[in-house]
Amino acid sequence: MSTHPSPSHLHRYAAADPGLDEASVWAIEAHLEDCADCRARLAGSTTADTQALIDRVAASLDREIAATPVPAARSRSWSVLRHRWLVGTLSPWLAMTAAVLACAAALSSLRAGLPSLVLLIAPLAPLPGVAVAWHRRADPAWELIAATPAAGLTMLLRRTAAVLACVIPALALVGAGTGVSLALTLLPCLAFTAATLLLGTLVGVRRAATGLIATWALVVVAPSLAAARTPALLEPDSAGIWALATVLLTVTALFRVDGFRRLAHHD
Repeated sequence: MSTHPSPSHLHRYAAADPGLDEASVWAIEAHLEDCADCRARLAGSTTADTQALIDRVAASLDREIAATPVPAARSRSWSVLRHRWLVGTLSPWLAMTAAVLACAAALSSLRAGLPSLVLLIAPLAPLPGVAVAWHRRADPAWELIAATPAAGLTMLLRRTAAVLACVIPALALVGAGTGVSLALTLLPCLAFTAATLLLGTLVGVRRAATGLIATWALVVVAPSLAAARTPALLEPDSAGIWALATVLLTVTALFRVDGFRRLAHHD
């Protein structure tokens, strides 16, 4: 091997033949440092051996895959589907809303001469649940969900719909029990929900819900109780105005999809 290693030595070196003595290995490696031709020959030898190994492994894998039974298709678990619509942290808020409505119905039946408490708080009933339906501090999976394509308006609408599905039957029940107008119980509720979503694109849903609750309580609820009369906003002929407001606010909120996507990462 005074000039170039023989092809057999190069092949044995490439295959890490244990029968190749240490001196020969050292000589081949020293020669390869300065000889581009031998390095090219070694690369060709290694490529051929590697390809043969890959072919053997691929054939073995094909046999194993063919012998393995096909896994049964799994349907989406209930927990995954449920998490798209509800989170566990909503439960106490929904329970609190139901309790407040029940107390309002009881007080309305006990205290004559006062405007219906059910009517006064109906617009605010879904807002606590909407405020925590999809929020960084309320959802333990926030970081994961916020990075998915469903983040933003889609997720918020799903969870808002779930909140309304719980609140609206309770409102209808207490409204029927106290004799207040069903339209004036449900339409302001839907209008305030749409207003929360719309304002949520600007300041965040939680801040929007808190602001609307505080404003309604100070401007409408407190003066109505102090004056012992139903406010003009909740008179029977105002149902059409609430219906129009609900439609306009909902359509405007749908045009603000980008605002929800932005708040998905910064709320």
